[in-house]
Amino acid sequence: MTTITDRPDRLQASECRPPRTGPSRPQRGYASGKEDYLRRLRKIEGQVRGLQKMIEADTWCPDVVIQVGSVTRALQEVAVGLLNEHLRHCVLTAARGSQHDGAASIDEVAGVIRQIVRL
Repeated sequence: MTTITDRPDRLQASECRPPRTGPSRPQRGYASGKEDYLRRLRKIEGQVRGLQKMIEADTWCPDVVIQVGSVTRALQEVAVGLLNEHLRHCVLTAARGSQHDGAASIDEVAGVIRQIVRL
């Protein structure tokens, strides 16, 4: 990927690459909403603990399944939000860098979508 440097407020394309090993980690596109994502995931974690308690309490199966659906939708919303941030940050940056980088980034996103649709 090409590094974008024509405006100081733009992040570098290298920040969109998969994680490197080592102590230094680039800021991700979702960094500005990181606290919101963490808050949502903590809420989902609580919902999953609630599901465990429902099973332990022998709760009626349809009620448990409804709650499983609720947790699933909440996780899907997190995934869509992260993917949206990736599209707006990394894919757009790559496309501005070069046609090749943009196409490669779109292929990467298409692969991710393919993987999550197969659930």
